[in-house]
Amino acid sequence: MNVPAAVRASAERLVVAATMGPTVHDVHAWRFKVVSGLIEVHADPARFRPSHDPAGRGLHLSSGAALVNLRLAAAQLGHEAVVRLLPDAGRPSVLASVRLAGRHRISREERLLYAATLRPFRAGPAAGPCPPLPVVDELAGEVRLEGATLRRLPRGPHSTGQRAVLTTRGDSPAEWLRAGQALQRLLLSAAARSLVASFVYAAGDVPGFEEVTEPGETPQVLLEITQVGDAATPAAGRWTGRTTAAPATARAALPAAP
Repeated sequence: MNVPAAVRASAERLVVAATMGPTVHDVHAWRFKVVSGLIEVHADPARFRPSHDPAGRGLHLSSGAALVNLRLAAAQLGHEAVVRLLPDAGRPSVLASVRLAGRHRISREERLLYAATLRPFRAGPAAGPCPPLPVVDELAGEVRLEGATLRRLPRGPHSTGQRAVLTTRGDSPAEWLRAGQALQRLLLSAAARSLVASFVYAAGDVPGFEEVTEPGETPQVLLEITQVGDAATPAAGRWTGRTTAAPATARAALPAAP
């Protein structure tokens, strides 16, 4: 089946924009492929490091983050992006597919989140005052939109910010993809609110986890969220991630639709 030239051109623009945006893994172990009517996200065996991540959990988290970049880029061009996770059981390397559906009216929130994908990384640990609880609750709301949950944790002896854990219902590849999307949305939302979110992938026991969660929740990512300066202000933030080592190359704006 041939793909119309206009559809392929739009899809290729989205692939470029999504690839340039920040993600949550030090290696892009995934790749986008434009096929008939779809953009597929494939695991890239040439970049996947099974010795470091035998189950592919980090790969799925990173791919979920890339999906958010793709969806935001689609919204910028006025497309509704319909995502299917793990769409083909016969092709396990296909982690997700994205179909460009009808016209989409972009929201102010989507513009702010997309703008955050164009900012360079600023390396460094989270350090600063704890953000107000209403702001943390806003981030929790963003996480819920991606099918995950953000739980506040008790403050640790050496922490200055708000500790939190991002959880999912279950621990399957599909849930890892959801967690990656939720983490990316949280990080971009934090940047738009002048917050720093430092994170590590959760592994093993999380102190205080059982006190704040419900049965069936699985910890996926540990975070510490702090303010930049004395107050959180919209659209002036930065983002750092302990597991992120993407090059701070210049981010090009998404080309206009023809």
